[in-house]
Amino acid sequence: MPDEKRLFLLDAFALIYRGYFALNANAKFNPVNSKGLDTSAILGFTNTLVEVLNKQKPSHMAVIFDTAAPTERHEEFTEYKANREEMPDAIAISIPYIKELLAAFKIPVIEAEGYEADDIIGTLAKKAEQKGFITYMMTPDKDFAQLVSDNILIYKPGRFGSDAEILGPKEVCQKFEIENPLQVIDILGLQGDAVDNIPGIPGVGEKTAKQLIKEFGSVENLLQNTDKLKGKLKEKVEQHKDKAILSKKLATIITDVPLQLNENELRLKEPDKEKILALFSELEFRTLAKRVLGQEIQSTTQTGQIDMFGRVDEVEEQTETQAVSFKTLADVSHTYYLADNEEKINSLLNILSQTKEFCFDTETTDLDAHQAQLVGLSFAIKPHEAWYVPVSPDKTEAINTLFKFKSVFENESILKIGQNIKYDYLVLYWHGIEVKGILWDTMLAHYLIEPEKKHGMDYLSETYLQYRPVSIETLIGKKGKNQGNMRDVPLDLIKDYAAEDADITLQLKNKLYPLLAANNCEKLFYEIESPLIKVLAHMEKEGVNLDVNFLKEYSIQLHNEINIIEEKIFELAGTKFNIDSPKQLGQILFEQLKIDEKAKKTKTGQYATGEEVLEKLKDKHSIINLILDYREVRKLKSTYVDTLPEMINTSTQRIHTSFMQAVAATGRLSSNNPNLQNIPIRTERGRKIRKAFIARNENYILLSADYSQVELRIIAALSKDEHMLEAFANGHDIHAATAAKVFGVKIENVTKEMRNKAKAVNFGIIYGQSAFGLSQNLNIPQREAKEIIDSYFTQYPNIKLYMDNNIAFARKYGYVETVMGRRRYLPDINSSNNTVRGFAERNAINAPIQGSAADIIKKAMIDIFKELQAKNYKSKMILQVHDELVFDVYKPELEEIKKMVANKMQNAYNIGVPLLAETGTGQNWLEAH
Repeated sequence: MPDEKRLFLLDAFALIYRGYFALNANAKFNPVNSKGLDTSAILGFTNTLVEVLNKQKPSHMAVIFDTAAPTERHEEFTEYKANREEMPDAIAISIPYIKELLAAFKIPVIEAEGYEADDIIGTLAKKAEQKGFITYMMTPDKDFAQLVSDNILIYKPGRFGSDAEILGPKEVCQKFEIENPLQVIDILGLQGDAVDNIPGIPGVGEKTAKQLIKEFGSVENLLQNTDKLKGKLKEKVEQHKDKAILSKKLATIITDVPLQLNENELRLKEPDKEKILALFSELEFRTLAKRVLGQEIQSTTQTGQIDMFGRVDEVEEQTETQAVSFKTLADVSHTYYLADNEEKINSLLNILSQTKEFCFDTETTDLDAHQAQLVGLSFAIKPHEAWYVPVSPDKTEAINTLFKFKSVFENESILKIGQNIKYDYLVLYWHGIEVKGILWDTMLAHYLIEPEKKHGMDYLSETYLQYRPVSIETLIGKKGKNQGNMRDVPLDLIKDYAAEDADITLQLKNKLYPLLAANNCEKLFYEIESPLIKVLAHMEKEGVNLDVNFLKEYSIQLHNEINIIEEKIFELAGTKFNIDSPKQLGQILFEQLKIDEKAKKTKTGQYATGEEVLEKLKDKHSIINLILDYREVRKLKSTYVDTLPEMINTSTQRIHTSFMQAVAATGRLSSNNPNLQNIPIRTERGRKIRKAFIARNENYILLSADYSQVELRIIAALSKDEHMLEAFANGHDIHAATAAKVFGVKIENVTKEMRNKAKAVNFGIIYGQSAFGLSQNLNIPQREAKEIIDSYFTQYPNIKLYMDNNIAFARKYGYVETVMGRRRYLPDINSSNNTVRGFAERNAINAPIQGSAADIIKKAMIDIFKELQAKNYKSKMILQVHDELVFDVYKPELEEIKKMVANKMQNAYNIGVPLLAETGTGQNWLEAH
C-alpha cells in the first residue's frame, strides 16, 4: 500500500454539511466551545479528515471546494439548484477555519470559478487514472457513481463507528441495477434530483428509471423508442423529452475542466504541528489535539461545568466516530392512554380542569393551519404520561368531541404548553375554540435562550432529554407528493406518536423553564414573545384581500415591458442572445461592446455580470440600465405578480401569510407563504405590487402606520450623542441635520447631494460600514468616503464610543443586548480570523439597534391588539412588515383607530428619544403607505 499512488479527492462541502448535521443534530454531538462558537462543522470535517489519513494512508490528497460563481449548468437551466436552502451561519463561519486547518495540514485546496467541485474531482480523477493512480472520490454524493472505474472509486465515510463504504464498478452496477457506471447519468436524467432541482421526467421515480434503462440502455435510445411504451408512462416520456435530455446534461459531471494534475503539489507533506495546535487550542479540540499531536491543550472550561446555554460541557470529549445512544419509546417507562369514548373523555376533562397547566398538541391533515382538518388531540400534565383523543372525520361527531374540551381550552387560569403553539392555536381557532390563558411555547423559549440554534422538537428532545422521538416519516412516509396523511395512520400508532409529542413537549418545558431565568429571558418571554403568539394568530386568520384582476393586468403589462426591453437590448447589442445567460451576457458586454476594458475573465472564460458589477457600469453604456430593468421586471412578474393569486385560500378568498417568531436571531419577524417582508419598495414597479393588497370591501379602508427612522432614533438613545438627540428633539430632518454637521454648513444650505451622502452614512454606520463600503455605495473615491466618515465621528463622537463599547462588551461577555434584554450571542468576537471576527463586530454594533426596533414594534402590536379586543372594534390588524403595521379599518372607526395606533406605537417603549409613527390611508396598500 505505501508504494501505491493513492489519491484522495475530498468533496469539501458535502463532507462539511455531513459533519455539521451529524454532530449538531444530536445531544452528545452538539459542540459549542466556551466562546459559544458552534464547532460542529469544523469538528465533523476534521474528524473525517484525520480518520482517512490514519486508516487509509493516502500518498496524495486535495480538498475541492465549490465557489459562488455560476456554472455552465446555471446557464443551461436558470433554476438549477434554486431550491437549495441558504447555508447555515454555523457552516459559513466555519469555512475559514477549515481552510486554515487544511493549510496547517499542508493539504491543497482546489477550486475553480464556473465549475462545481464534482467537475474538478471528475477531471482530476480521470487525469490521475492516466498517470497510474488509484483515486478515491471521498463523498456521500451518489452522482459520483458515474465516474467509477477499476482505478476510480467512491470512498463514502462511515457514520458513528461504522466502516467506510468503498464502491467500485461492481458495487455501483449492483446498486443501480445497470451494466455500466456511465448509465447512472441516464437514471439521474430520468428521475431527476430534487436536491439540485434537476427536473427529470415528472412522475418517473428511481424504480421506473432503473427499469427503463435496463430495457433501453440510455435516455437517447428510450426517446427513439417511445412507441414501445404504454399508457401514462408513454405520454409522460413523450411529453417531457426535452426535460430528459436537459436533465441528463445537468447530471453529467464534466471531466475536462482546464486544470493540471501536479503530482508534487498533491503529495502529502509533513503537517505544521504548531499551527494545528494553535487552531485546536482556539477551537478547544482537546481530544483531537491529544489524538493527532499527542499533546494536551489548556482547557478554558472544566468538563461538567454548565455553560452559558445551560448545557453540560462534555462535547469536547466526543468524536464523530464514537457511537451515539439515544433513548426511544421502547427504552422509557411511560403510560399513554386512548380516550376514545365519553367515559374516558370525561375522566380526562376532570383531570385537565383541576390542573394549573397542561401541555397539548394537535394532529391534523395539513401543515397549513388555515386548511388543516383535526385528526386528534393529545394532552400531558406530568412526564411519561399522556392521553390521545381521536377526532372523527365526520363533521358533527368532530364538533361534539371538540365542544367538550372548549371549557378547559378557554379557561384563562390554566397555562397552556405547546411546541410551535401558534399552529395548534390556529387549528383550534378555525374549529371554533379560542385557547385562552398564558401560552408557553417551548420553541420560543429555546429561541430566546439560543437564538442561533435550531428549535424543532426533535432537536430539542435529543439535546435536552437525550431522547429520540418517533419520526413522523415512519407513519406517513417521506415528504413529497406520495406522502401519506395522518388520517390514514392506524389508531394504535397515532396514539403513541401524538401522546409522545405532548409528553416530550411537557418535559422540555420543565428543562427550559429555569434556563429562561439563567439567561435573563423571562421578561422578554412573558411580556413580548408569549403574548405576541395570539396577536400573530389573529392576524394570520384574518388574512388580507387581494385584487386579482389588477395582478392579471399588471402581469400582461410586465410581459409587454419585458418584450420591449428585450428588443432594445438586442438593438444595442446588435444581435439576439440569451439575456439570462451570464456567459452570453458577459461576451456581449465586455467583448463585443467593450464596456469595461478592465473586466477580467475567470478561468472558465466567463465574466461576472451580477447586479453589483452592473450597477458600477450604469454610466458607461445605456444597455446596462436596460439589463437591470429586464432583471427587475422578470423577477417581479415571476416571484410576485404571477404567484400571489395562486396563494389565495379557496375558502376565505384571502391571502393568509404565516408570521415566524423563531427565525431571525435579531428578533425581527419573518413571514412565509407569501413572504411579505421581501416585497420590493425601492422602485416604482416594485411598489406597485402593494396596489394588489386591498381593503375587504367598500365599508373598509387600509391604514398604514410606519415608524419613522426608528433605528436612527435608537442609536441616538443608546449612544446618548447630544447632537443627534438634539436633532430628534427639535424635529429636524435627521439626514439634513447630519449633513450640516458633517459638511460644516447651515442646515438651510444643505444640498440634495449632501443629504444623500449623510443618509448613506447614517444608515451605513448601523451596519458597521467601512470607507470602502461607503465609496462603493455612493460611487465616490474611497478617500472622500473616509473623510466623510471621519468628519461624521468628529461631529458625533458618542456614536463612535458606543460602537467601540459594544464591541468591548461583546468581547468580555460573549453577547450584546437590546433595550428589552434580548441577547445576540457572538461566539466569534474574539476569533483570530479577521473576516470571521469582523462579521461578529458588525453584529455587535447592529444587533442591539435592529433587535431593539423589533422589540419595540412587537410591544406596540401587543398593546394595539389588546385595545382592539377590549373595545370590540370591527377594524383588524392584518400585516406587519419591518417597521410598518397595516390595518383593515372599518370606515366609521377610522379617526379613532388612527389616533389610537399612532399613540400606542409612539409610547410602546420609552427609549429617551421621541418615537414617531406616520400614518396613511387608502383603498390599497400603495395608497396607504
